[in-house]
Amino acid sequence: MTTATNGSREPFVSVRNLAKRFGDLVAVDDISLSVGEGHTLALLGPSGCGKTTILRCIAGLETPDRGHISIAGRMAFDAAQGIDLKPEQRELGVVFQSYAVWPHMTVEQNVGFPLKVRKRPLSEQRDRVARILEIVGLTAWHDKPAAQLSGGQQQRVALARALVYEPRLVLFDEPMSSLDSQLRDQMRIELKILQNRLGFTAIYVTHDQAEAFALAENVVLMNRGKVETEGAPRDVSFRPRTPFVARFLGLNVRGGRAIRTSDLQTGLCYAEVALSDRLTLRGLIGDERPIAPGASVLACIRKEHVSIRKLAPGGTARHGAMIGEVRAASFLGAEEEYVLDLDGVELRSLQAPIGVQAGDMVEVTIRPENCTVFAEPN
Repeated sequence: MTTATNGSREPFVSVRNLAKRFGDLVAVDDISLSVGEGHTLALLGPSGCGKTTILRCIAGLETPDRGHISIAGRMAFDAAQGIDLKPEQRELGVVFQSYAVWPHMTVEQNVGFPLKVRKRPLSEQRDRVARILEIVGLTAWHDKPAAQLSGGQQQRVALARALVYEPRLVLFDEPMSSLDSQLRDQMRIELKILQNRLGFTAIYVTHDQAEAFALAENVVLMNRGKVETEGAPRDVSFRPRTPFVARFLGLNVRGGRAIRTSDLQTGLCYAEVALSDRLTLRGLIGDERPIAPGASVLACIRKEHVSIRKLAPGGTARHGAMIGEVRAASFLGAEEEYVLDLDGVELRSLQAPIGVQAGDMVEVTIRPENCTVFAEPN
């Protein structure tokens, strides 16, 4: 269960025991989470894991079957008490995956629409729209038809429209998935600056781990309607707690057999794993279940932690290292990804280019603390 991150006793948004079904499909299965005021929580996971359903329940666009939701200390939904506030009563903004700009309106009219339907005074509407357009950098386009703007500019219109009436909570449903990679990087930075400036609380839904890790102080990774893992971005990224997490984050996940385990004085427990008849490595045991010699296990290693060094023809590996063959190399700019063959086991490595190509022999080093070993799920 996630907790408030600002040290306060009460979280700004609290979701408890939330459940939602669509026919026979359990979309959300007894989920509890919370986020502190002014902070960002990211709901991360593959399509169909339930993250958008949770967001829509918080927004009031879906009615949960069970549980309760409170926002800023006010109960927004409670199945037992029959409380279910309408979306407009929850005082939040939503930025959807589609820009959803109205093509027949100008930028100014699009952004000011939430104030218009709330019947705010015209002078207040003009002042607020002018202020938010300046903040998102769209003042020069205020009188342009919104549909004529670029994708990045339309996303700013959608963001300004969600923020114009100064909600304390903003929900983001994969708002950058339609943008190209350069615009996504730019919008991530701009959104971070904007939140620091305005101080709103945010819940961000995405399937992109880079977005989740860049924007949120706390990440909830979901799988089939349940929380698979949660924590600070660095903890989720560098110490996967289940094989599903490792696979979702793109780690090397390879099956093997435990040879022996050892406990150290530090309290850490290591396992030696045979990935093939002639290939073994050591790694930290990733869960509390004991792993007996001979048990089937999964070894999980980040690509960045598979270190390689080119070998001269006929060269030998240093003590503790392995020898592999480069099957493919993909230049990615600042980095290069290598597909390696180690005694029939494929591993991928991501590091700065070192001038090797397909067919080259390399020395491969994996530090035990950079390998996590799990018992093979039943």
